[in-house]
Amino acid sequence: MILEFLINAIGLGALYALLTIGVALLFGVLGLMNFAYGELILAGAFAMYLFRDQPWPLALLMAIVFAVVVALVSERLAFKPLRNADPVTLMIASFAVSLALQSLARMTVLPRTRGVPADRFLSHRVSLPGADVSVLDLVTLGLCGVMLLVVAWLMGRTSLGIQLRAAAEDFRMAASLGVKANLVIPAAFVIVGVLSAIGGAVLVARQGSIGADMGLQPMLIGVVGAVLGGMSNLKGAALGGFLLGAATALLESLLPTGLIPFRDAFLFSALIAVLVVRPQGLLSAAKVRVS
Repeated sequence: MILEFLINAIGLGALYALLTIGVALLFGVLGLMNFAYGELILAGAFAMYLFRDQPWPLALLMAIVFAVVVALVSERLAFKPLRNADPVTLMIASFAVSLALQSLARMTVLPRTRGVPADRFLSHRVSLPGADVSVLDLVTLGLCGVMLLVVAWLMGRTSLGIQLRAAAEDFRMAASLGVKANLVIPAAFVIVGVLSAIGGAVLVARQGSIGADMGLQPMLIGVVGAVLGGMSNLKGAALGGFLLGAATALLESLLPTGLIPFRDAFLFSALIAVLVVRPQGLLSAAKVRVS
């Protein structure tokens, strides 16, 4: 029972950490609070619905393609012309992109919520010493954990990662030292597209349905987790998302049945208490580019 809870809690924490990294990365590099992030998750989720009859790995690959394409198109059409705009303008633009994509989905392919049958492989359960764990929980833990390691390697060991971190610290200084905005910013959107696609695929598998507004809650989770950990620090954002996911799993296990609907109220009350003590987040960096 304890092992089953730990696998679920760590897997959910890893999923939330992916969501928060996607939010914090664009905020650090571009000063963009991207409220269209939920629609990138929706794009990946829609690919899982569209290819629901195909093998799950193929559907996951197509989810990544869909989300990355939507991310790059939105960057090219909406955010590149506003690259030097103030943060409020960027935020309003992200709201516009979010509403446009959500409305497009609702008027065309997703006028109503659609069920997505769970893959047979993911619905199986595995008996471990002292626990009976679903394959979905193991896949969530493994897939999200691997992606976190890949992002950590990319940011810490590659030239692109060094440029992304430099841009997040001081974009203008990084540009003056040779960091190319036309490389770094699209690369950040590609990474965010991949993370959102994996998040969307896991959410579809866990929820068993897809709707035009399904990206709203994951986007809010990403924002809240990033604020908790430190919006200007990728490690802090990942930590905040992980703690948020683990706390969610803990409350679901400990709360009486009658109080489970109030889970988010308890969770965000605790978040407010943490931010009162440390308003800059758990691992906030010294500064962040905002213009």
